[in-house]
Amino acid sequence: MDYAKKFEEAIAALHREGRYRVFADLKRHCGEYPHALHFGSGTPPREITVWCSNDYLGMSQHPKVLAAMHEAIDTVGAGSGGTRNISGTTHYHVELEREIADLHQKESALLFTSAFVANDATLDTVQKLIPGTVVFSDEKNHASMIAGIRHGGGMKHIWRHNDIEDLESLLKQYPKDTPKLIVFESVYSMDGHIAPIAAICDLAEKYGAMTYLDEVHAVGLYGPRGGGIAERDGVMQRLDIINGTLAKGFGVMGGYIAASKAICDAIRSYAAGFIFTTSLAPAVAAGALASMRHLKSSNAERELHQERAATLKARLKEARLPVMDNPSHIVPVMVGDPVHCKAVTDALLTHYGVYAQPINYPTVPRRTERIRLTPGPMHTDALMDHLVASLSELWERCPVAQGHYVKLAAE
Repeated sequence: MDYAKKFEEAIAALHREGRYRVFADLKRHCGEYPHALHFGSGTPPREITVWCSNDYLGMSQHPKVLAAMHEAIDTVGAGSGGTRNISGTTHYHVELEREIADLHQKESALLFTSAFVANDATLDTVQKLIPGTVVFSDEKNHASMIAGIRHGGGMKHIWRHNDIEDLESLLKQYPKDTPKLIVFESVYSMDGHIAPIAAICDLAEKYGAMTYLDEVHAVGLYGPRGGGIAERDGVMQRLDIINGTLAKGFGVMGGYIAASKAICDAIRSYAAGFIFTTSLAPAVAAGALASMRHLKSSNAERELHQERAATLKARLKEARLPVMDNPSHIVPVMVGDPVHCKAVTDALLTHYGVYAQPINYPTVPRRTERIRLTPGPMHTDALMDHLVASLSELWERCPVAQGHYVKLAAE
């Protein structure tokens, strides 16, 4: 067996399909977000503007966050020293879990190294702790949720995206005493759709189901204190388990669940993804804690973030660029071809100093490839002018609607 050849063939297939991914080698300027240096292959580093970061509010560079992280390093050092069960629970972790529980108005919270691990471990463990659980999953759920559902090994149904009637048609197939779990997101990060949370909770109550909501792309960004769409809509108390991240709106790293004391205690005690993983570095927990506390009392970042997203959508529509309508802060520009999508984003980076990552399969379905823009509070009108002008020029030279393809990046 030529093992190396098998891997080479797998990579070659990605190149043929136009969806081979290349990392952008960046060095951001602290205090000057969204500006960064881009280190290209064989070329000197040059200034670019980042338009695709999930650091939605720029909290990774907020003075309070940086000060808290410095203080933690100076006080307790770098790493946590172990798993949560074996010396890895510091006071920073305990305080952060209390802050998360308060944010979502739940009895408890549980920290994980990432929201992916939180989803995977929790959804797997719930099914194993309640044998016979039937899972109802929105068709556009994140890969981490799909992984957790699969690892749990139970019966599952995929319901049409945000389609309440389809969800009910599946739920009513089972007796009310059959254990059920409805799994969905609040903000779907590639299309920008928002779930009808209250209506889903209505069905959960009607058919005796638990609810599991992923608020990863909403925490910090929506609600009076940054609790997400569920807080904005006044339905947090109706949800059983809320998953969130510390790496996007809060600008640091890590994931969590917030739920009842019994649920969090059970996941803590049974989930391998929690038990056997070294805990977050104390400085990371301290930074996330400072970020969350700040955003609970400050709406300025959220308000400006929403204004910037709405302004960019309006500017793109005015320029007749194919921006996808949605009610959230996500700004997707449809391309519909993987090779073309990469060509446009390569040209933006190479010729215009604009970094926007192409989003291709399997992140989105084939023929829906897009550029996903994430404007934040620090993206000025001047930066928007440059972005819209750059995209407009590329669209004129390489119109997607006519199916033309020009190898822009090579020019």
